[in-house]
Amino acid sequence: MLGSDATKSDNDLLAGIKPQDLELTTLDLAQFGITVDGLYFYKNTCQAEGEFMSFDLLRHSFLQLVVDHYPMIVGRPTVNSQGQAVMSVDPANLCMPDIAEIHVDHPADAFMSMRPNTASKESSNVKFFDIKRFYRESGVSRLPRATYHKDHSAAIIQVLRFKNSDYVGLAYSLSHVLFDGSGMITFMNHWAEYARHLHSTGNSDCQLAQPPVTSRTEMQSYFDSIEPVDPPFIRHFKENVPPLLMEFPANIAPVLIASPDLPTYEDQHLMHFTPTNLERMRQDIDKTQTVNMALTALCAQAMVRANTLVYAMPPQISYVVVAYDGRLRANMPVNFTGNISCTTVAPLPTQTVVSSSYKDLATAIKEYSSMVGSEYTKAVMHTIETNLGLLYIASFTLCNSPQTSYFGLSALRYMPFRTIDFGFGQPEVLSFDYYVKEGMARLYPNYQDGGVDLIFNYPDANFEYLKQDEDLAKYADFIF
Repeated sequence: MLGSDATKSDNDLLAGIKPQDLELTTLDLAQFGITVDGLYFYKNTCQAEGEFMSFDLLRHSFLQLVVDHYPMIVGRPTVNSQGQAVMSVDPANLCMPDIAEIHVDHPADAFMSMRPNTASKESSNVKFFDIKRFYRESGVSRLPRATYHKDHSAAIIQVLRFKNSDYVGLAYSLSHVLFDGSGMITFMNHWAEYARHLHSTGNSDCQLAQPPVTSRTEMQSYFDSIEPVDPPFIRHFKENVPPLLMEFPANIAPVLIASPDLPTYEDQHLMHFTPTNLERMRQDIDKTQTVNMALTALCAQAMVRANTLVYAMPPQISYVVVAYDGRLRANMPVNFTGNISCTTVAPLPTQTVVSSSYKDLATAIKEYSSMVGSEYTKAVMHTIETNLGLLYIASFTLCNSPQTSYFGLSALRYMPFRTIDFGFGQPEVLSFDYYVKEGMARLYPNYQDGGVDLIFNYPDANFEYLKQDEDLAKYADFIF
């Protein structure tokens, strides 16, 4: 029970915030205009309707966590008098979070696609939330996205209440400047830990088991001692793509802070892989490879075939992009929440992709991935600082077109979603709103049957050809 705290306003709950300026790094600056987000569904199995995932509990615990550990969430990005990009936290001028409830006049199951759960002996279905159907039929036009171009919108939390339904949806959108994917999931687990404590004790004096490291000072000091390498993908774009005929100032901070919000991509699709098919795929392709690498090779080759059919010509080059967590390849705390993740880009000739066995293709992609480390991340930071035009060139080039094939994977399947428990159990169905960039895919766990789901941004016309790919169809269930 929250007692009198339930009636406190957002401003009252944030009254303990202290004024401060929090340094932003080069990797933080590169994320302006992009969000980190998620949409999780929790099932009420025992609580009274008014108590399950109560709005006041979620709101209060979120704001208290911001005060205690994450004040930069309510800061405003600026460049200080020394020319350093900072998130300025001014108690008299906070960028307030937008926390709201949405009541949907339909049950949650109206927006779920279902498949038999082959991994369970019980008669049950695996459920998949269809964001396209939700926007088409729910009466909700769009969930808002975090932005610094509109006041009080850098952090958006939406609690979805469905009619005659056991499910409650929790949608969040925060600026990518604050967190990378791992940092965001750390924050979500901390929020859940605060909510559990508040729910069980009625007190907001939670002591986190493993508090976050939000200061960028340690990261900056670490990379100051690292010498950059010369990654192959940077050489590739310098040598093969025309330069951007535009000059940038020496201090890129003002330019990046002013970046427009990137539009989301609405041709979103979902493929499901059961545990049995995942293991069969790995055994068929190369049992020495990880599932992630085998799946990347399978999708990359299938996309080249689909693009060739769509455009009536093979692409000249195939880009395979794999994200990696810099915490695992640097001397950095695992509970550091800022941006330290990066990507490795494999620019592969189309002939290499289509003529190689899946085993050889997976090995080639893995070789590019094995090159990454702190020196690689430092090279990316150095390129952003000294050759910002190359960043934009890469962004324009990585796409599916008559000339190029592009598959970018963020593998989230080992993220601790299961522990994002607000006191009522783990999320049952994981999903995402629309997100940026055509060709990008997110791989995440499906706790209902132990398989994985691949949410994939790909043109609808191309996806129709992809569904006909015989090799991919051996292992994937095309949900929507």
